[in-house]
Amino acid sequence: VKFVNQIIREAIVERATDIHVEPLENDLRIRYRIDGILHEVAVPPQLRLLQSAIISRLKVMAHMDIAERRLPQDGRINLQASAQNIDVRVSTIPTVNGESISLRLLSRDQQHQQFGFERLDFSPGHKRIVESLLAQPNGIVLVTGPTGSGKSTSLYCFLSSINSVQRRIITIEEPVEYRLPGVSQIDVKPEIDLTFAKGLRHILRQDPNVIMVGEIRDFETAEIAIRAAMTGHLVFSTLHTNDAVGGITRLLDMGVEQFLLASTVRAFLAQRLVRTICPDCAEMVDYPRGYLSEIAFPPELGTRFKRGVGCDNCRQTGYQGRMAIYEICVINEAMRRLIVQKRDGGDLKQAAVAQGMETLRQDGWRRVAQGKTTIEEVVRVTQNDEIISETTAESAPATEAEEPTAVAVA
Repeated sequence: VKFVNQIIREAIVERATDIHVEPLENDLRIRYRIDGILHEVAVPPQLRLLQSAIISRLKVMAHMDIAERRLPQDGRINLQASAQNIDVRVSTIPTVNGESISLRLLSRDQQHQQFGFERLDFSPGHKRIVESLLAQPNGIVLVTGPTGSGKSTSLYCFLSSINSVQRRIITIEEPVEYRLPGVSQIDVKPEIDLTFAKGLRHILRQDPNVIMVGEIRDFETAEIAIRAAMTGHLVFSTLHTNDAVGGITRLLDMGVEQFLLASTVRAFLAQRLVRTICPDCAEMVDYPRGYLSEIAFPPELGTRFKRGVGCDNCRQTGYQGRMAIYEICVINEAMRRLIVQKRDGGDLKQAAVAQGMETLRQDGWRRVAQGKTTIEEVVRVTQNDEIISETTAESAPATEAEEPTAVAVA
């Protein structure tokens, strides 16, 4: 019991988002996910053999059936730790070595102060685009990216910034991660047949101004979201795609009609999280020019940048905390025409870049130039911009000075 409490306490202090407790053949492995990267935790030798007791203890805390070891289970734990309310989501899966448990840690106290627009830290160009999107009376705004790229946080920030007495905002999520004051939030419960699609149908009868759908997974949900946007609602949702333009092809693959997509979707915002440089051990480093040209790094930004060396405050990683980088594809008249003409993803991306869209990698380079993250991080989380090198050298990443002109085209 003591050891389990210590694992969770330590994870909270280390700012971990997940804890994985995995049984090996005659051993136990515990890992924390900190800033998106897994770190192994030392387990005392005498406790390595008590793996089933440790797993049973976690299952008791999460109100699960201890006797059932053959089926996956879900549960939750509410904790008070050092004056923080922590909500822990627990999930078990049966493996050949025994049950493996994952714990997701969510702080319940952050919710009031944290979801401001400033938190997203947009570039001036992106900020203008997003502000104009939030001011729209209707349409769909989709945030895309892989799991754990901060999509929900962005949506919560958008909703907080437009949350007012004059607007009725309803969300349907799986699960509701943070509670927003003044917003009606619904939890999806598939076991009683409350799905995204079913919940969304009922939300439309509740006279909402703004609707947030946790994720568009299938054609049915996409269809109702489009209908909601056409009947004068502003809809926010997420998709799992690699980049902003990928959202267009993903919706078309689901079976959404081209003309409906072109007329209702306002923008796709792709994002990734990059780790930020630890302030305690940052120093300036020269990067070899050969490496920079290989990754198509804009030469005008120079070759000398910050990098963390590694210290005790950042577990010798050189990084502490994370920030988002963005790519926003606004669906304007030119993009609508291409979508209706059934052009493929490559053409669409080329057109978006030609109209001034900053790609994820370009936004990442801007963060490197500001000394907030490293070149290695940006390369780790983003794809190479083949399209850009194909178009022209002129659409190389805009520097801070050029940025407003690059965005004014969109």
